[in-house]
Amino acid sequence: MDIKFNKNEDHNKLLLSELKKRLAKVKLGGGQKSIDKHHRKGKMTARERIDYLLDTKSKSIEIGAFAGDEMYKDYGGCPSGGVVVKMGYVSGKQCVVVANDATVKAGAWFPITGKKNLRAQEIAIENRLPIIYLVDSAGVFLPMQDEIFPDKEHFGRIFRNNAVMSSMGITQIAAVMGSCVAGGAYLPIMSDEALIVDKTGSIFLAGSYLVKAAIGETIDNETLGGATTHSEISGVTDYKAKDDKDALDKIKSIVDKIGDFDKAGYNKSDSKKPKENPQDIYGILPKSRADQYDMKEIIKRLVDNSEFEEYKEGYGKTIITAYARIEGWAVGIVANQRQLVKTKKGEMQFGGVIYNDSADKATRFIANCNQKKIPLVFLQDVTGFMVGSKSEHSGIIKDGAKMVNAVSNSVVPKFTIVIGNSYGAGNYAMCGKAYDPRLIAAWPSAELAVMSGNSAAKVLLQIETASLKKKGEKITKEKEEELFNEIKSRYDNQVSPYYAAARIWTDGVIDPLDTRTWISMGIEAANHAPIEKPFNMGVLQV
Repeated sequence: MDIKFNKNEDHNKLLLSELKKRLAKVKLGGGQKSIDKHHRKGKMTARERIDYLLDTKSKSIEIGAFAGDEMYKDYGGCPSGGVVVKMGYVSGKQCVVVANDATVKAGAWFPITGKKNLRAQEIAIENRLPIIYLVDSAGVFLPMQDEIFPDKEHFGRIFRNNAVMSSMGITQIAAVMGSCVAGGAYLPIMSDEALIVDKTGSIFLAGSYLVKAAIGETIDNETLGGATTHSEISGVTDYKAKDDKDALDKIKSIVDKIGDFDKAGYNKSDSKKPKENPQDIYGILPKSRADQYDMKEIIKRLVDNSEFEEYKEGYGKTIITAYARIEGWAVGIVANQRQLVKTKKGEMQFGGVIYNDSADKATRFIANCNQKKIPLVFLQDVTGFMVGSKSEHSGIIKDGAKMVNAVSNSVVPKFTIVIGNSYGAGNYAMCGKAYDPRLIAAWPSAELAVMSGNSAAKVLLQIETASLKKKGEKITKEKEEELFNEIKSRYDNQVSPYYAAARIWTDGVIDPLDTRTWISMGIEAANHAPIEKPFNMGVLQV
């Protein structure tokens, strides 16, 4: 190992350590005091409920762990968006589990909470996965009701999705394990089966105080909408559980009886570990985002037996297209090559940039994978499309549009891992969030933005200094440097993978060594949903 490898390794392991610290913090939800208070009520926390529900020692992935990170500071924050979402196995069946975290503002819904719940439902719908709701929420966070209540992708969309999933035959099970009030009361009742925990669970459109104010009736919450009321009088719930564990055990039993699913038929063989040591990724991935490295060395540490078959190896070298297997599943890999490469004509091409030939190659490969029913994996480290007169005259816009078209119309499941840069239109062509990847995750080394912090700061600095000069201010070299650093610092914060994850532009920031699990579990989930339409790229200016 050389000194550069060691420096890269130290840097990336520090980023990994930061990831683990951040995860440990968000997993505390509303804090230890809130957790202790929750336990005193005889209730498990959201994460404890999910851990108990999921099969012991089975794999799982958490969606949106950093949702809401550093947001809503005026209201004390909203760790993990106030809701925990995991894809895992219940009684051997792959499911999506959604649990309100009542240690965070009593499980109230912030705007990001709604977005995260919709993302969980989207995953269940796309993959025809059973979805389990563990409900414990005070409803909409009233100070921000205008950002969560009325719009198309707001609170009401949850119940619309309940109805749509029911019509699609997607199993939905809800356990009321705490408060379930107002509009939120519809979620468990629009599920296929509903459970309620005695003494701690309650469902009502309006609580006792509001009932008293509205119609003058005096009644306590338990009599109004507790477990006995809804299990024996109203018939709203289907099962009454004595405590949290009893409710979760009943869910396990219900899921255990669900029949098998129609399979999409993606190719799978026995899983094999990579021959090359995956730990080497930390040393291969450069400390500086501007440095070159060979993406093929990363791929070798992600795929089974470290084997892959390149498609058009000698053409369009700034994008690697290859067939491989990940934990047994056949995949088509589209990856940005970060090395400076030479074409057969002797021309040098910058790594991480999409040229005409590489866009053309990727388009053809994506079409091939759709024809063969092979899931696609995008490994992003892209600075964008090549600019300049030569590229423009060669039709880079047309070639780029063809690639974007192929990604947009792809009918096989797509999975995106942001390894390094994810800038500008390169983000789109390499299947960014707007292009419906089934799952999208970022490594701690990732950056997502229109352009790099350095480039953006230079552009913004020119605008800022021009504005100040118009006002008659004199811009010294020291003032210019101060402005540049201020702008760059602000912009760098926005390109952080945690900034993106907080807003659910990605499903999470993950350890590179977890990449195989994310992709394999994602393909297994996608295998529940047979492809319903043929691949068609529509009309293109070719």
